[in-house]
Parts: sequence; C-alpha cells; structure tokens
Amino acid sequence: MLSPLVACLLSVLVLCRIALSQYSSDQCSWRGSGLTHEGHTRDVEQVYLRCAQGFLEWLYPTGAIIVNLRPNTVSPAASLLSVCIKPSKESSGTHIYLDRLGKLRLLLREEDQAEGKVQCFSIQDGALFIEAVPQRDISRKITAFQYELVNHRLGADPHSLSGACQPCTDAEVLLAVCTSDFVARGGILGVSQEEDQTSVKVSLSRLYRQKTQVFVSGGGRVKRWTGFVKMPSQCGVKPGDGEFLFIGTVRFGEAWLSCAPRYKDFLRVYQDALQQGTNPCHLDTD
Repeated sequence: MLSPLVACLLSVLVLCRIALSQYSSDQCSWRGSGLTHEGHTRDVEQVYLRCAQGFLEWLYPTGAIIVNLRPNTVSPAASLLSVCIKPSKESSGTHIYLDRLGKLRLLLREEDQAEGKVQCFSIQDGALFIEAVPQRDISRKITAFQYELVNHRLGADPHSLSGACQPCTDAEVLLAVCTSDFVARGGILGVSQEEDQTSVKVSLSRLYRQKTQVFVSGGGRVKRWTGFVKMPSQCGVKPGDGEFLFIGTVRFGEAWLSCAPRYKDFLRVYQDALQQGTNPCHLDTD
C-alpha cells in the first residue's frame, strides 16, 4: 500500500497533469479528433488559440468544442480587434456558432462552409461554439478553417474583412508606412469587380516592403512588380493615370488596401514631417 504522503503527492501530480492538459492547445493552431469523444458525445472541449493567425482542424467531429480566440498580449486595444475565419472548401460535419455568455448565434451552417467565404466578427462577440452534426459515418467529415485577428481602422465595420473607404489622413498615412504589411509605389493597370469586392491590378516601380509575396517580379532589366490589391466594391475605384503609394494589409494571402494617396501628395506630407521631425519612420524617397 502507498503511504498517505506518497498518495498525496501522486494526487497532486495528477491534478497538475490535468491542469496542463487543459491548456495544451494554448497556441497558434489546433488539430483534434472527435474520436476522443466516442462514448461521451456530449462532452464540450475547450480550445485556446492565442496568436494573430493560425488554423483549426477537427477530424471526425462529434460532440462540440469551444474555441477561445485571443491575442497573446493583454492590451486595452485588444477589445477593438476583429476575428476573421476562412473555412476550407472541404470543411463539413459541423455548424459554427458565436457563444457569448451562453447565448448562441449561428455564424456558419455546415453547407455554408464549402463556399470558403471569410466571416468576421468582433472579438467582443464571444467564442466559437462548433457543434458536430449527427452523422452515421463521421469518417469523411473534417471541419477546418484559418483564422486571423484583424486590427481595423477607426470607423471600419468589424464584421467585414475590408476596411473603410474614406481617405486616410496625413497622420494615418505616415503611420501606415511604418506598420503596414506592404508599402509600394506604382500605378493602376485595371479594375475588376468580384462579387462584393473590387480587385485592382497594379504595376509597381518600387516595392518598399511586403509581408508575404503578394507582388511578384516580372524580371527584365528594369525591375517591376505586379499583383492585385482588394478593396470594398462601394469604394468606386477607377483606372487612372499617375503614381500612387499603395499601403495595406495581407489577409489570408491577399493584399487589402488601407491607403492609396497619390505619390506626389505623400511626398509633400512626408517631406513636411521630415523637416518638423515628426515622421514616425524613414522611407527612401530617392
């Protein structure tokens, strides 16, 4: 028999392991299997994801999981974030709800997920409650999506991936040059409508920064880059002459425009800030 002291230590160790297992998914991405719910399909597992982006993949879903999406740093600004999820076109087997204080609001039905459309909601709207649809054969079902935490401009719709259409102020442009996922100088080649968004084809003479390779080099002796930037269809952009400074964010592998001042206007604002010592960062304008 175990002594009372050893038994006590073992019980503490078990409790520690249980506590650690509850937070084992406190990371950027999560893969799990509903097979662990067999025999107790009413169980609800808590999943904690605390990164700016990642993915979830739930194989053979049974029962339900609650997905808590939060930034990895505590800040008052965190309450202003939006969460955007993009389901895989093969995603199936569940309905996805928003769970706020025990009240559920349907976000995506099982049949909606195959469209692969991005869905956004305020981080204040609650956690994701993902409930398995009863199936005779769960072996062909996988629920999967990518997620990103989005910091919108003031006044933008937290339920939309795209930003607001109003022009950026001078101060917003100067700050965006320092903090955006891409900054590039160039012109507009063409504009096309894609459902509820506009796709603008651009040709770039200068690529200052890009987070991921959304613009590709055309090669040749004169180096240029081409690509597409997205924006809401209601912005009413049209092809035009002249050079612009394209500034924006990369969401799910696509470039979304935040600001696009004419380059000559940006140059004036930047040089004024440079003289006054108020420019937040340096940009090579030669």
